[in-house]
Amino acid sequence: MRHDVVYKQILPIAQDPFQNVTTVLICQNLLLRTGISHILSGTRFILTKEPYEDLSRLPTFTDDEPVLFVLCENRSTEEYTTAVAELKAQYRSARVVVLTDAMDPETVMQLSHAGMDGFCPTSMDRHALVKALEIVILGESYIPASIGLTLLDQVRQGRAHFGNGVAFRPANDPASLPGKLSEREAQILRCLTQGSSNKVIARELGVAEATVKVHIKAILRKVKASNRTQAAMWATGHLNFSQDNADSLVPGE
Repeated sequence: MRHDVVYKQILPIAQDPFQNVTTVLICQNLLLRTGISHILSGTRFILTKEPYEDLSRLPTFTDDEPVLFVLCENRSTEEYTTAVAELKAQYRSARVVVLTDAMDPETVMQLSHAGMDGFCPTSMDRHALVKALEIVILGESYIPASIGLTLLDQVRQGRAHFGNGVAFRPANDPASLPGKLSEREAQILRCLTQGSSNKVIARELGVAEATVKVHIKAILRKVKASNRTQAAMWATGHLNFSQDNADSLVPGE
């Protein structure tokens, strides 16, 4: 059987780029609800007929139905964390995005560990917001570039602490994990820090995309990251990718 056929069969339904996505808006602000409804009108994100002001009366969804929850409240970090964790526990295949005015990097990271799949500021352009939601529903995480750059700066300076006991250690810390990564995993991790897709990584290293996916799963497990973005951030704080390392990328399995 062809590999591309197998891949299409196991691809989660939520990643189908042409399928409509049931979107649940959790928001008490009528004006904000109206604005978001207008923004999402005509897109693949189909709002439920009834908006929800809290998590107490949410509908039931099947596991194979793509669902997006959008939290549109200004809450405390603890309230956000609780809400995100409850949604992810109750709807295991759902995606959760927080839409609010502003959020500091530490809070974004804490909510990411709780299960948040994306943070979108209310100042985003309509088209940018829709694209961000599409990225999330495809299985990736989304945070604004400004947040990501701030976190990377904190990682480089060895002062990134995220409020839940999670911290990134500097690259020369003996407690870091490079020794537990294979040479191939380190090469792929370097590619992740450059934002390379699986296809690009496979082409650069001369391996199959399926092989890259297997290595990435192992990398996420070893560095205790939940997605590619977190793994890349970990690598920036723990590994020194010199030009010599770049030249050592050897094609092959």
